[in-house]
Amino acid sequence: MRVLVLLGAPGAGKGTQAHVLARHFGLPRVATGDLFRAAARDGTPLGLAARGYMERGELVPDEITVGMLLERLDAPDAERGAILDGFPRTRAQAEALDRALADRGTAVDAALLVDVPTGELLRRLTGRWLCSSAGHTYHDTAYPPRVAGICDIDGSALIQRDDDRPEIVRARLEQQLGALADVVDHYRTAGILQAVDGRRPIAAVTNDLLDALEPIPYWRTSP
Repeated sequence: MRVLVLLGAPGAGKGTQAHVLARHFGLPRVATGDLFRAAARDGTPLGLAARGYMERGELVPDEITVGMLLERLDAPDAERGAILDGFPRTRAQAEALDRALADRGTAVDAALLVDVPTGELLRRLTGRWLCSSAGHTYHDTAYPPRVAGICDIDGSALIQRDDDRPEIVRARLEQQLGALADVVDHYRTAGILQAVDGRRPIAAVTNDLLDALEPIPYWRTSP
């Protein structure tokens, strides 16, 4: 079984690259948010346990999260492996994942970091604006409106969600980047971390990620 961990801060483009790599290798992309929703919907024991924590606004314990991840890796479409999108999120989760995979006689093959400086992350995450009438989305640099502050489609004023305001984004990033640094250090110490420049165009980042995997025989070519 191949196991690839894809890491990156919010706004780094990690999710986009996870989808691209999943298609390239013909492997499922596995994200814990999707796992929580599916497990709770399907009423599995772990899913029900996770839902209880989420409904109380508490963090789901690592043993439940890893347990759901292992259940997902047992699915037929993951027989040859999976690409983990944004998991693990903490050093404790990384260590728990290592132990769980070792019990199965396997391990994480590589951890790829889509690296973007904090200033660029702030620019990406705080540049989003929404049409106040219908929710059409814009971005200061990626997709700006023809007239600043006005929706191209219906002429409504553009507004910014509270979650996209600079002070909110900065506080969220400070919390998340510390945990991400611990996970990056874990995989760097293990000798399996590769970082690529996430400021490059999407296709270039994809090529850099594939190049980083080239030395690993199991990931050298798509199946």
